[in-house]
Amino acid sequence: MLTTAEARDAILGATTVFPSESTPLDEASGRVLRQVVRAERDQPPFDRVMMDGIAIRFADFDSGIREFPIQAMQAAGDAEVTLQDGKCIEIMTGATLPENADCIIPVERIASATGVATVEGGYEARLGQFIHPRGSDHAVGTHLLNPGKRISPLDIAIVASSGLTEVEVSRRPVIRVISTGNELVPAGQAIEPHQIRLSNGPAIQAMLTARGYMDCEHDHLVDDVDVLRDRIATHLNKADILILSGGVSMGQADYVPEVLAGLGVKLVFHKVSQRPGKPMWFGIGPENQAVFALPGNPVSALVCCRHYVIEALEAASAATPRAPEFATLASDIRFEPDLTCFQPVRLLSNAAGQVLAMPVKTNTSGDFAALSATDGYVELAREKSHFPAGTPVFLHRWQAG
Repeated sequence: MLTTAEARDAILGATTVFPSESTPLDEASGRVLRQVVRAERDQPPFDRVMMDGIAIRFADFDSGIREFPIQAMQAAGDAEVTLQDGKCIEIMTGATLPENADCIIPVERIASATGVATVEGGYEARLGQFIHPRGSDHAVGTHLLNPGKRISPLDIAIVASSGLTEVEVSRRPVIRVISTGNELVPAGQAIEPHQIRLSNGPAIQAMLTARGYMDCEHDHLVDDVDVLRDRIATHLNKADILILSGGVSMGQADYVPEVLAGLGVKLVFHKVSQRPGKPMWFGIGPENQAVFALPGNPVSALVCCRHYVIEALEAASAATPRAPEFATLASDIRFEPDLTCFQPVRLLSNAAGQVLAMPVKTNTSGDFAALSATDGYVELAREKSHFPAGTPVFLHRWQAG
């Protein structure tokens, strides 16, 4: 049985990167960038005025001049004016610095009357004040965004400022989620006392779409070999990623591994030394589709989806790996089995700026209702059984930070 680290390495080692495609700027947010975005021009592209006021020659002010005839007015977007000696130009924030000017005096420090701007008594100006020099943010050709960056709304401003109307991004994968089990009944349908509501599939689908994987559809299949074989084959032919929930343990009705093998899906591993989620199955389809068969218990399915499926999708999308995140246990945890423990937690903070992980008890791996009060789970190494409060541990959030 693989360790969690070995399982993760096996999955990432078998994962192929999705091809790239060009997408319009207004559809790029949330996608993984696959090109370098370079500065189209210096930023700012000119000496930029940072205050409403007057533009002057500092040498004039330094020589004692305090009354400046107003030569002209220049607003943001106006062509640059050439300043004459001894005069000033009324200037607006964002405007190009007039030629020959090298100092801005704020409007609050001047009084204007009959075409003359008078600087208030005692005001001390400085050479270059309130001027944002050309290229001081970055120079033309600077790499502003690099491949692997998941494009945020803030990044859209950078792409637009670089003059690009389209960018190369990773193609969004086609994902199909399959719930298996005769006992499952979707919401809205009549249910018998011996049945349970179908919840894993919709939850997995929501977890994926929340992270930007939008081409994700769900299907429910009963525990019938012929039905499973037919429907899984259909989904396998369309999908880049196939995710099944249920039917992977050792029961007589756990047909999923047998069906997948018959469809040419090559087993990479079955079972991981972890709790919850030990029965997890992973394989590669005949067209390099990644196939995840997750346990049917809700907590197990969601933990495995977050820990393995999401990581594989990020790698296949060529996203830059996230730095590990840590939290400090807020209370003791004891875990006796020789397995890695994925413990759901609620996050708190203290005055010292620490992120604290408060364990949230789940009665069983079917107690998915308790997960609503959690922010993620911490990873507790299998080599230990006692984790005192104050122990630093790996943190995995349900949702992207």
